[in-house]
Amino acid sequence: MTTQPTILVTGGASGIGFAIVEAVLAAGWRAIAVDVDAGHLASARKTLGERAELRFEQLDVADDDAVVKSIAACEREFGPLSGVVNSAGIARDVATLETNAALFRRILDVNLVGSFLVSREAAKAMVGRGGGAIVNLASISGVTGNKGRTAYGASKGGVVVMTKVMAVELAPFGIRVNAIAPGPIDAPMIKQVQPDAERTIWMNKMPQHRYGAPSDIASAAMFLLDDQKSGFITGQTICVDGGFTIAGVMRSAPPTQ
Repeated sequence: MTTQPTILVTGGASGIGFAIVEAVLAAGWRAIAVDVDAGHLASARKTLGERAELRFEQLDVADDDAVVKSIAACEREFGPLSGVVNSAGIARDVATLETNAALFRRILDVNLVGSFLVSREAAKAMVGRGGGAIVNLASISGVTGNKGRTAYGASKGGVVVMTKVMAVELAPFGIRVNAIAPGPIDAPMIKQVQPDAERTIWMNKMPQHRYGAPSDIASAAMFLLDDQKSGFITGQTICVDGGFTIAGVMRSAPPTQ
């Protein structure tokens, strides 16, 4: 990477994406916070302020033409991209028999197609100048069969496999591609798919017996973006989930202190 890497973060104005933007800035790097929601962008701009090392960009990642134009503009006006984090996503908790085609397609469009489009355009820009790093946000629902996640799980499972294929194809150009599969994270999206009544069910499945914070995912993303720390890692999906995906038979409740 360059002395001062430039990282584009989709979904960068709220939740996990915003935490990643904060981590990028805290490291002294340059950040491009991309989001489809104008309100979220306004809130992020108010919180972070106007600064030379930060750019805000409104974008629907599922819009092919818009992605092409946006990446080109960022490269032209803000400088060459060193890395991308595809954090933009939507989720719904809907049973298989109640999931209609329109919802299924919309979730795939944002979570999978959107990650593909941004990665493709970023990779095109990175080819020929020493490479870079792409980090895709998958989910534990993309590697395990969680109820109510037919569309969401399919989209995130697709992200996992897409990450592997991209890693193989882009390695000759010095571009590393990895994924993070977050477990339950206390972020705005979790409220859409996990009612408070279900938190105990999920909590009892996690050996660490706590929900993660957006900063937990941001730390993993920073590790994967940094060539000095993860330069020999590509094509991997790291589950940042408090042990959710490896848990077997567990206690019905945490031990008393």
